[in-house]
Amino acid sequence: MNKQRTSDKEREAAYKRDSKLVREVLSGNTSAFAELMSLYKKRIEALGMSFFKNPADTEDFAQDVFLKAYTKLDSFRGESLFSTWLTRMAYNTAINAVNRRSEYVSIADESLLPDNGLTPEEKELRLLTMEAVRESLKELPDKYKIVLDLYFFYDNSYTEISEITSLAENTVKSHIFRAKKLLREKIVAKGLVENEEL
Repeated sequence: MNKQRTSDKEREAAYKRDSKLVREVLSGNTSAFAELMSLYKKRIEALGMSFFKNPADTEDFAQDVFLKAYTKLDSFRGESLFSTWLTRMAYNTAINAVNRRSEYVSIADESLLPDNGLTPEEKELRLLTMEAVRESLKELPDKYKIVLDLYFFYDNSYTEISEITSLAENTVKSHIFRAKKLLREKIVAKGLVENEEL
């Protein structure tokens, strides 16, 4: 049984509906954007699963795409369906994420950190702690690795990380929050520290 393609009438109806919703969002009606999200969330998540292969990364990907769409909505000219514009944005976002993933390797080095007059025992403890964190970092999703690396090992602010990675600052904050939580769970699970210590 062949899957039927969307008819011209359905496409025209979707175009009119979506164009109206876009105009409403641009006029300040944020609930109209929520409606657009609900219409296309499954489409974006399906695309994300094909790239990221896991629900957590796919959910973050979908949030990133909708955040980008919201901030760039004024660039939607209506020359195509909104769904086409959104899917193109999602595809480019996924491609960029995959490319960053394969190119990124942490170069954090303890020699870059200031000594601050630590005793030999304190230096050894710091090295062991950093190694435990690095080992746990390896188990995190790639998108979390770079923001945590920049945040902890290079002491970059959220704004600086946003500029470096081209991620929205709120996305950086969200990634760091989620990454810290995952990292904490992994470190506790390995028995390196007690949960109350973190």
